[in-house]
Amino acid sequence: MSDPVPAPGPLRVALVDDQPLVRAGFSMVIDSQADLEVVLQASDGLDAVEQLRGRFVDVILMDVRMPRLDGIEATRRIIEQAPEGREPKIIVLTTFDLDDYVMAAIRAGASGFLLKDAQPEDLLAAIRTVHRGDAVIAPSATRRLLSQMATTAPAAPKDATPLEALTDRERDVLSLMAKGLSNTEIGEALFVAEATVKTHVGRVLAKTGARDRVQAVIVAFETGLVSLGE
Repeated sequence: MSDPVPAPGPLRVALVDDQPLVRAGFSMVIDSQADLEVVLQASDGLDAVEQLRGRFVDVILMDVRMPRLDGIEATRRIIEQAPEGREPKIIVLTTFDLDDYVMAAIRAGASGFLLKDAQPEDLLAAIRTVHRGDAVIAPSATRRLLSQMATTAPAAPKDATPLEALTDRERDVLSLMAKGLSNTEIGEALFVAEATVKTHVGRVLAKTGARDRVQAVIVAFETGLVSLGE
């Protein structure tokens, strides 16, 4: 059934995992919350792509290792087929902290990752956090994210075009975001209020076309704004 217009009410969550027990466990935790609702379950990436065609969800929990179509390619296809500005936020589910699958999924458009054995409260917090546009990735993992990008990315000239619209202050904010600082820490570093930082972050995301902080980190790295040597 097509559902192109998001209905008001709880956040609409999709579960994509080839293990029924995993889906059942996550569904039970999510549906226990008044502001969250599981509206779709898929047993693999291909099933998810087909079910989500023309249908709106807010957040997807996506396993990376599945038959027929893995979570990396499923993430890419789901982002591509969604209407512009209506792309769902995707959280990669993994058993390994920042492995190659997670890296590839983040490059494909995922907004972060969550370990499958995360506590229920962490799962719920991740869904709400990613929906707000914040990163579901610990600041301590951001440097490792950049490090793995550096070792896996092909040698190519840096293209600073995505940064051209940013003011100097917005570039400063993006640089600190890419180094894993929180809004509070950025405010302290730049001697401005946290509310001002939030405004700058929103403008950075809008001007660079990044959907969230994780994608902004990728922009900062791939444009040469930040490097591992800093």
